[in-house]
Amino acid sequence: MPQATPAHILGISAFYHDSAACLLRDGEIVAAGSEERFSRVKGDARFPRLAVDYCLREAGITAAQLTAVAFYDKPLLKFERILETYLGVAPRGFKSFLMAGPLWIKDKLYMERQIREALDFDGDMLYAEHHESHAASAFYPSPFSQAAVLTMDGVGEWATASIGVGRGAELTLIKELRWPDSLGLLYSAFTYYTGFKVNSGEYKVMGLAPYGEPKYVDLIYRELLDLKEDGSFRLNQQYFNYLSGLTMTSPAFDRLFGGPPRVPESKLTQKEMDLARSVQVVCEEIMLRMARTAHRETGLPNLCLAGGVALNCVGNGRLLREGPFEKIWIQPAAGDAGGALGAAQLAWHRHLRAPRQAPSRGDGMQGAYLGPAYGPDEIERFLRDIGAPYERLGRDDLLNRTATLLADEKIVGWFDGRMEFGPRALGARSILGDPRSPRMQAQMNIKIKFREGFRPFAPSVLRERVSDYFELDGDSPYMLLVAPVKRERQIPMTDAAQRLWGIDQLNVVRSDIPAVTHIDYSARIQTVTPDTNPNYHGLIREFERQTGCPVVVNTSFNVRGEPIVCSPADAYQCFMRTHIDALVLYPFLLHKEGQPAWKEAGDWKQEFQLD
Repeated sequence: MPQATPAHILGISAFYHDSAACLLRDGEIVAAGSEERFSRVKGDARFPRLAVDYCLREAGITAAQLTAVAFYDKPLLKFERILETYLGVAPRGFKSFLMAGPLWIKDKLYMERQIREALDFDGDMLYAEHHESHAASAFYPSPFSQAAVLTMDGVGEWATASIGVGRGAELTLIKELRWPDSLGLLYSAFTYYTGFKVNSGEYKVMGLAPYGEPKYVDLIYRELLDLKEDGSFRLNQQYFNYLSGLTMTSPAFDRLFGGPPRVPESKLTQKEMDLARSVQVVCEEIMLRMARTAHRETGLPNLCLAGGVALNCVGNGRLLREGPFEKIWIQPAAGDAGGALGAAQLAWHRHLRAPRQAPSRGDGMQGAYLGPAYGPDEIERFLRDIGAPYERLGRDDLLNRTATLLADEKIVGWFDGRMEFGPRALGARSILGDPRSPRMQAQMNIKIKFREGFRPFAPSVLRERVSDYFELDGDSPYMLLVAPVKRERQIPMTDAAQRLWGIDQLNVVRSDIPAVTHIDYSARIQTVTPDTNPNYHGLIREFERQTGCPVVVNTSFNVRGEPIVCSPADAYQCFMRTHIDALVLYPFLLHKEGQPAWKEAGDWKQEFQLD
């Protein structure tokens, strides 16, 4: 009997920020990736040509063989919202409209034509609403047969947050919060005001928050928003400028908080720390209220999360500990990149009416390892071409040698298998260190990442040992939950340390794994299993055998301002530009000593035809 032709669906998110592509074959994720990883342009918003090419290559098909292409939002609805907003505030906002209007008229209203021409595709082109795409990315790959779904971000077409319910293949949104009232934009306003970049610096605000005091919480509730018990709220627009201007906050916001926004890259003060703590407290309260409403409206025991606010892992941790749901699952690519996956899933289940079976084990994300992998022959050819000294080792020897380097407080770049989809490095494109070292956080921040010293690092821990180190007895495979370090591992603050204020507390040792213990005794945890990443699990297990510690420091393999590395060439460049001591390009080990002198001049990647 002839086999049916597989259905291939390409999902795309593009033209705003974090463009991405995802390809499904009969509902299974074949490949997914953000354009920035391939183009090396941070937050690349262009049509994801390179990510699409990768997905098609991974599936072994051409665009002509696609069953359908799905886009993650509805451009005409979004344009309607933008036009209505400008008309509603006119004549204010004319300068902003002069910038956005021509771009819409020239490009975004003719998006379908662009996509069809770029792909040379004349088949079905489908559109999902933005928050439906987020909700689909959260529910369909989740381990639950039915669940409540909560999405929160800046804004889609009109919605800024939504509550839905998923049962089998059916997904329905039942409640939404609408523009201009937005939790994502409230948080982004404080991101802007504290001197960080909107749409990428929000996690810095979250990391800065424990250094501050919640002294502005009452002021935020009194002046900025009217919060209801169900988690809905109204923002007082006199304090914001995103409706009509080119900034997030208004002069009234400046007056309310005692001065203009912090100049980016200038010295952080206690004021920024207190502002960060205050907006984080408010954000967590809104998340909790929305979750309680989702539970009350659906009556279901499980919750799925997506949207940019779902990357707030501190809030997620509180939802797990204090919220009404028994279990929570968070889409690892929770931001707009994940919308490509959600749009494709909606096309599969709605357009093609395919049934859904919840995974019998784990979830449907394959550990989020959905990007390109590079074989030993390809890596070795690259190393030979650039004249880099290396050793090729067997698995056991490589894990042993790498664990020994980590135990000696060396910093190791770790490149193995398929690249992660989403903003977190999960042991495929990671920089690793020894969590027991009190010097490791400062060393990695300043000498490796070239970033702000206050930024915390995450622990990767063997899943079977997580509850020995953290107040967590469950899975956190995607580094999206924060939990306290176990009390018996904490080191109490001395009287002198307690007198320190703000950033001065940074170097106080707080536990027996100080490099991954934030100043509030919390940690952003990744649990590692042999099922999804056997080599990374094996490395941590070997590190435990040598040291007794089943935890390593894990940070993304990149420097500040650059995307996470994708190819061996990207990894080697980052290795040579920083103070990383050793590089694993599995199964090869490279030491910094003996490498040829690094040259920045010329496009050496092109010279060696590496990409």
